[in-house]
Amino acid sequence: MQAGAAYLLLYNGVQCIGWLAILLLAELSAINNAPPYPSVTTLLQLFQTAAVLEIVHSAVRLVRSPVFTTAIQVFSRVLLVWGILYTVPDPSVTESIGCMLLIIAWSVTEVMRYGYYALNLIGFRPFPLLWARYSLFIVLYPMGVTGELLCIYAALPIIGKRGIYSISMPNSFNFAFDYGYCLIGIMLSYLVFFPQLYCYMFAQRKKMLRLDDARPHAD
Repeated sequence: MQAGAAYLLLYNGVQCIGWLAILLLAELSAINNAPPYPSVTTLLQLFQTAAVLEIVHSAVRLVRSPVFTTAIQVFSRVLLVWGILYTVPDPSVTESIGCMLLIIAWSVTEVMRYGYYALNLIGFRPFPLLWARYSLFIVLYPMGVTGELLCIYAALPIIGKRGIYSISMPNSFNFAFDYGYCLIGIMLSYLVFFPQLYCYMFAQRKKMLRLDDARPHAD
């Protein structure tokens, strides 16, 4: 196995285990009728931030994923983890239905995605995992996006009231910035990027399932 493939196997394997831990902790919280975020906070911050490496992987052609598509997906999640959940650790955000939705959607998606990539690197690609990787997104992707938008929306009043990350006039730089309005702009950008990414995933689904059909299968 080449060094690049060995590195990707390690990266995907560790990410799969990390997201599986997040999923199991979230399920345990649900069983105990507790919000999942407090129990997964550190792991969520660690493994989602580590996904920034995937932009580098794409940029240096270690993987074939488009750089722009990868960057958009990673940026939106990192923004939620640090720019919303970490910045506004209020129960109205971290214990909301939106937070629960995104944790479930993200963790299930990533366990399948990283698990599929890791196994594929060692030449093992079971069809049930392939089908799940390229089919369950039909439900999980909108579910995750809904959770992200609900979390941002829930954080807006607190951000506006406290002036978080905002710069008001007058100041020595003669510059003003409103983090709340920036977030509203990002929410509106979902109207543009979500359909594109969702259609991209459908195209990938058609391609990957067709390729699997073309592979010789044992009787």
